[in-house]
Amino acid sequence: MSANTFTLEAAAAANIQLVGSDKGSQAVHDLIVAYQANRRTGSANSKTRAEVSGNNKKIFRQKGTGNARHGDKRAPIFVGGGVVFGPRPCDYTKKGNKSTRRLALRRVLGDLIAASKVSTVAEFSVADGKTKSFIKTVKDLTDARKVLIVAASFDDSTYLAGRNVQEVLLMTAAEVNIEQLMNADAVILVDNALETLASRTA
Repeated sequence: MSANTFTLEAAAAANIQLVGSDKGSQAVHDLIVAYQANRRTGSANSKTRAEVSGNNKKIFRQKGTGNARHGDKRAPIFVGGGVVFGPRPCDYTKKGNKSTRRLALRRVLGDLIAASKVSTVAEFSVADGKTKSFIKTVKDLTDARKVLIVAASFDDSTYLAGRNVQEVLLMTAAEVNIEQLMNADAVILVDNALETLASRTA
């Protein structure tokens, strides 16, 4: 099994629409920010003086002690008291629209192809489901450290063989995103993925 460099001419022949370096940078930025924001749980939470535990007993008498007047030990100035303006649960979700995602994919694919980081193979599978065989198959295709392999689908034995190889990511053409493409040192496209990529960039 050998890989062939995927050129801009080959992309045009496969009806994959691309854009040059003069367009789409903002779409790429917005989408990467959205992906990173969507991974945030937003679960940081501090208790206000109304939520911390404690009773309502007055901590000392009103007059005669020389201290300021206080009636609540849960006030923020005391140890164990509530937090003022602390973090509260928050939804950081951002949503990129369809046209932004399409433009960003066109730009990233165009940059990768122009940099000769994209190759194509007729098929990719590891029939015996062994990690050793998976690594050898990938090494026969590229020497890059971080590899992204994109196909229309993978069989169960291929997923089984590659699940422990952190440097190689298997993604379907329908689900691959620009963040995964940008993080890869080399991208290998299986021929059956080209049609889906063409529809996603159309």
